[in-house]
Amino acid sequence: MAAAAEGLESREAAAASKDAPRPAVESVDAGPGAPPFLAGNRLNLDLYPEGCHQLLHLCAQHHQQLLQVEFLRLSTHEDPQLLEATLAQVPGNLPHLRSLVLKGGQHRGALGACLQGTLTTLPTGLSALAHLVHLDLSFNKLETLPACVPQLRSLDTLLLSHNRLSVLPETLGALHVLTFLTVTHNCLQKLPPALGALSALQQLDLSENLLDTLPPEIGGLSNLTELNLASNRLQSLPVSLVGLRSLRLLVLHSNFLTSVPAGLAHLPLLTRLDLRDNQLRHLPPELLDAPFVRLQGNPLGEASPDSLSPPGTPQVLEMPKLFLTSDLDSFPVTPQGCSVTLACGVRLRFPAGATTTPITVHYRLWLPEPALVSLGPHDSLLSGVLELWPHGVAFQQDVSLWLLFVPPRARRCHEVVVRTRRDNSWSDLETHLEEEAPKRLWARCQVPHFSWFLVVLRPVSNACLVPPEGTLLCSSGHPGVKVTFPPGATEEPRHVSMQVVHMAGRELRALLGEPEAAVSPLLCLSQSGPPSFLQPVTVQLPLPPGVTGFSLDHSRLHLLYWAPPAATWDDITAQVVLELTHLYARFQVTHFSWYWLWYTTKTCVGGLARKAWERLRLHQVNLIALQRRRDPEQVLLQCLPRNKVDATLRRLLERYRGPEPSDTVEMFEGEKFFAAFERGIDVDADRPDCVEGRVCFVFYSHLKNVKEVYITTALDREAQAVRGQVSFYRGSVPVEVPQEAEAARQRKGADALWMATLPIKLPRLQGLKGHGKGARLSLAPLNLGDAETGFLTQSNLLSVAGRLGPDWPAVALHLGMPYRELQRIRHEFRDDLDGQIRHMLFSWAERQAGQPGAVELLLQALEQSDRQDVAEEVRAILELGRHKYQDSIRRTGLAAEDSALPGTSASQSTEPAQA
Repeated sequence: MAAAAEGLESREAAAASKDAPRPAVESVDAGPGAPPFLAGNRLNLDLYPEGCHQLLHLCAQHHQQLLQVEFLRLSTHEDPQLLEATLAQVPGNLPHLRSLVLKGGQHRGALGACLQGTLTTLPTGLSALAHLVHLDLSFNKLETLPACVPQLRSLDTLLLSHNRLSVLPETLGALHVLTFLTVTHNCLQKLPPALGALSALQQLDLSENLLDTLPPEIGGLSNLTELNLASNRLQSLPVSLVGLRSLRLLVLHSNFLTSVPAGLAHLPLLTRLDLRDNQLRHLPPELLDAPFVRLQGNPLGEASPDSLSPPGTPQVLEMPKLFLTSDLDSFPVTPQGCSVTLACGVRLRFPAGATTTPITVHYRLWLPEPALVSLGPHDSLLSGVLELWPHGVAFQQDVSLWLLFVPPRARRCHEVVVRTRRDNSWSDLETHLEEEAPKRLWARCQVPHFSWFLVVLRPVSNACLVPPEGTLLCSSGHPGVKVTFPPGATEEPRHVSMQVVHMAGRELRALLGEPEAAVSPLLCLSQSGPPSFLQPVTVQLPLPPGVTGFSLDHSRLHLLYWAPPAATWDDITAQVVLELTHLYARFQVTHFSWYWLWYTTKTCVGGLARKAWERLRLHQVNLIALQRRRDPEQVLLQCLPRNKVDATLRRLLERYRGPEPSDTVEMFEGEKFFAAFERGIDVDADRPDCVEGRVCFVFYSHLKNVKEVYITTALDREAQAVRGQVSFYRGSVPVEVPQEAEAARQRKGADALWMATLPIKLPRLQGLKGHGKGARLSLAPLNLGDAETGFLTQSNLLSVAGRLGPDWPAVALHLGMPYRELQRIRHEFRDDLDGQIRHMLFSWAERQAGQPGAVELLLQALEQSDRQDVAEEVRAILELGRHKYQDSIRRTGLAAEDSALPGTSASQSTEPAQA
């Protein structure tokens, strides 16, 4: 089927122009007093708020130009009763209407999905539109086809996608001149036999429904060239399909087909037969050998699971399921296939036959950093970076991959995609979203090879393949943005794509200090192949809000152009011819880049556009530095979006304390920054994310930019507390970092590195003289155990943590910690093994504080994890503690001469007590 972005718009124009030639450029003469949305024979109300009220007002005035209107677009995101009353006025006021578009989908949900309109039916009076040839009712809530639709006998194009239709009426067969019908993404369970009476039908799309059978009458569609039945529940096909002699494209993937008619191979014009992902075990030889047949994802040659196999026939085994719940970083895959759930939460499904020989797949979840993450200027990262290798191995069938990601905030005209790297270039895969539970979302895609994968939130992208004959590309999020490719623009087909970014007028006016300033949506165009087109390509952009083609001052309208990696936007208004209508500006280009329409009294607009573009991409954040209440030397550093600060602090302040968050600063997605401890405070241990004692970060707005570090000082804490600070700087760690933040704070210009400074206080040590640096953790004892049977301080636990290494998950499980908590620790301390171990051990110890048997439980867990060496070290610590306790008892004269102290032998208890 033709791409939706170009298909629907081109069908509207082509169908409405049938038998009624129109000028190549629409008229801009709307007559005196005409509203800006009424241009020539077009009435575009889908882009205006309260479009129904606008139309009712025109009808009440009996505006003469309504009699000339042939094209009407109206949004269905309106009150249902108001919408019905408005549509009832259409036949009497727009008698020559040829195209009626009543679509929802202009609004998007939090994940970028189009929202349905409120339309549930149509007034019966619409059947009086005798000239109507194009009707678009997509993205609504229709449960049955309105009765007036089959009475529109001139209808050539009917679009019913993304509704709630479960059946189609028999009366549909009365549309004898219908050539295009799409009913995708509905709930159809069966088709009416009358469908076969649509003898003029050329394109039929019934994908994404619940069909399990097809009526034999479908073979009567003698002029049908494209038939799409993908993603249904079909188990068989009627033999009558072989009678579709005009068929060029037949799409049947993602069904439950076990066989297909052999005659399909003999259809004379068939160029593509898509049978992927079915249950086909046997096919006629002529189909197996046909070059236009796609068969991936079928168990061809396998025995039926419910059939009796003759002796000696190998049994088809159930697909193995692997759950990796340890630190294993690899797993085997055989030609039988398997389903794998990795310890990091990623899921993979290898279908049978994906590989012809057994292979071992390795995986790793990397901490996001710019070298591993490819983001566009307006993209946001939603996950870590998953690496699967061996890289570049091509599978015989696509492997399904599920990636868990952070649910994004609702953003206008954005979508979630999986991005992958191959041959040193990044590309986006077709992605489907699955919600397992609230705030637990999966991005599912099919991967033909292994490499790096990540989940990205990007502006909605519309793409198409431009043939030498030319085509039309439209934006699904901004209907007024279009690109027209004339015949001869390219010699070879090439892929082109567009992205549109919206900027709020409030932000622009605040930046410019100009109440009447306005900008159009920002348009990014890209392409494959040669940098230039052979013929000029026409680009259409909506005029800035509040500006119309008749009221604007041409001296204030600027067309800006930006070609990466240039630093500035260029004003190219004088280099192009701007054709203006009421609502749009059109211009021609020969190569693609970024385009932006500005309406302002400013003359030097390029520099202002650069600042505005940066403002679009900046995030307002706050920096926090908190110390753990039990251990002030454990510091949590985090960079938070401003809207998340209060909720995060409420959650953390039970275990941490510290100063107020920093003032708000602005950061780009993927921007590097680092934290430097100052005034006598240093990071206690070497970490992979530390450079010369500075802790490195990369800011990603949807991820947790948090790290916990241990700090120390060379100053004498027995005399007084140490009052230090931590400062945050932009960029990578330079060769020389200012030792204090004051000097950097004095220059807060655009190139200033310093962002914020927060105080850190290490309290005064008391009664620890001579114990040195290792005594620091006894400040807040956990009371793990007791002095008589053995006591473990925080310093002792830190020594144990330093010995565990990669065995810590086994120890944690034997300590009784749930596996989900292990996964959380792994996620919070990615690529920080020491942090994982310390957090596991100290969080367990805090829960055990004061509980009997905690020390013995730790010893058992170490032994059960085959860490007898660490268990013996702990026993030695406990024995030394008991001896010190007994000696102190004797020195104070509290021990009876004839009584044995706990843990002592009889010979020891007979020794005389010493004062």
